[in-house]
Amino acid sequence: MKELLAKLRYRPNNFEIIEEGNYVICAVSGKKIALEHLSYWNVELQEAYYSSKEAHLKYEKIKKDKVI
Repeated sequence: MKELLAKLRYRPNNFEIIEEGNYVICAVSGKKIALEHLSYWNVELQEAYYSSKEAHLKYEKIKKDKVI
């Protein structure tokens, strides 16, 4: 099967496919994430994360950036 980048709308408990595809790109690492393996995302930022490690890194960056 040909690899196609999907466009998704991330919701609190699931995601909606806006444009058909079979993977998305991690917002932190740039790694491809097959839709069947996608488990981590941020609804507010509408970003996907490869694993809990990348999700945690993004959380820490957001937390750090909010400190004045």
